[in-house]
Amino acid sequence: MTRLAVFDCDGTLVDSQVNIIRAMTESFARVGVAAPDPHRIRQVVGLSLFETMATLLPDAEVDLQTRLADEYRNAYHRLRAEGSLVVEPLYPGIRDGLVELADRGWLLGVATGKSDRGLALILAHHDIAHHFVTLQTADRHPSKPHPAMLELAMAQAGAEPADTVMIGDTSFDMLMGIAAGARAIGVDWGYHAPDELTAAGAETVVGDMPALLALLA
Repeated sequence: MTRLAVFDCDGTLVDSQVNIIRAMTESFARVGVAAPDPHRIRQVVGLSLFETMATLLPDAEVDLQTRLADEYRNAYHRLRAEGSLVVEPLYPGIRDGLVELADRGWLLGVATGKSDRGLALILAHHDIAHHFVTLQTADRHPSKPHPAMLELAMAQAGAEPADTVMIGDTSFDMLMGIAAGARAIGVDWGYHAPDELTAAGAETVVGDMPALLALLA
C-alpha cells in the first residue's frame, strides 16, 4: 500500500500572506481599481490567478480580470527582483513533520495555486524540495477545487484515493480532496477559519503539526 500526503503550500507549508497582499495591492493600483481588504484577499489564496480575480471582482469584464492576473504576476516578479519580498517562513513544526512522515513511509506531494517557478523557489529556499515526489501547480491544472492536481499527484505516486490525504488551510483544498476521493484534513494556522473547513467537508481540523502527525499515525 502506498500512502500519500499532499500538502497545500500558501497558508499550509509557508505563511505567504504579506507578499500576496503586497503584490495584490500593487496590481490593483496599476489598473486604477481599489484593492480588496486583506481579509478578502486571504480568503481567495489557493485559487488560480484568473479565478482569484474573477472571485474578487465578479462583475468586472473578463478583460479586466485577465489584466489583473497579468499585473499580479508582473508585480510579484518585480518585487522579487527588487528584493522587496519578505521571506515566506515555514509554519512551526513543518520541517520536522515532513521528515517524520517520510520516515514512516509516507510519500509526500504538493498541490498549490502557486506557479511552478514560485513553488520551486520557496521549496529551494527552505531546502525541502527533496521530500516531495510530486509537485502540482496552477500552471498545469484547472484551479482548485477541481481535482486534477490531486488526481495527477496520486497517479505519479502510485497511490489510491483511499490511501491519500489532502492537507490544507482553505475550503478549496477540502473540496478538491473530496472531489478526488481522498481524505481531506484541514489546518487551522492558515487563511480560512476552522468552521469554513468543516463546512467544506474536512474530516477534521488540526491545530498544529504534532496533532496532524498523531492523526496520520
